[in-house]
Amino acid sequence: MIDKVKYELEYLLKTSPKVLESMLCTPSGLSEWFADDVNIKDDIFTFIWDGSEEKARLLSKKSGTKAKFKWLEDEDEDNEYFFEMSFEVDPMTKAVVMRVVDFAEEDEVEESQMLWEQQVGELRRVLGA
Repeated sequence: MIDKVKYELEYLLKTSPKVLESMLCTPSGLSEWFADDVNIKDDIFTFIWDGSEEKARLLSKKSGTKAKFKWLEDEDEDNEYFFEMSFEVDPMTKAVVMRVVDFAEEDEVEESQMLWEQQVGELRRVLGA
């Protein structure tokens, strides 16, 4: 098993928490920015990019704050890796802050972070933010 390192990213988004929750927690919302298409059966989300599929289990979803997923490949290997997208409203500025927690192999962290930057850029475009 290859060890992965945990990293966290933070983004300021101009949107409402209700809209962002829909974009992070529903197949239709995720398919607008995260993947080309997203399907769900029970608690398994199938993410489709350029014809290839990756499946992830929804580990937890807290209404109005976060969604936590684990790739089935990681689940099969019985490791603790996951990815989580959470958000909160800053009480002072009322801005919505989205946080991403993910894991990558040490030599792939920068590439993985750039992929998140690209995906969140697409989220911003979809939100008009």
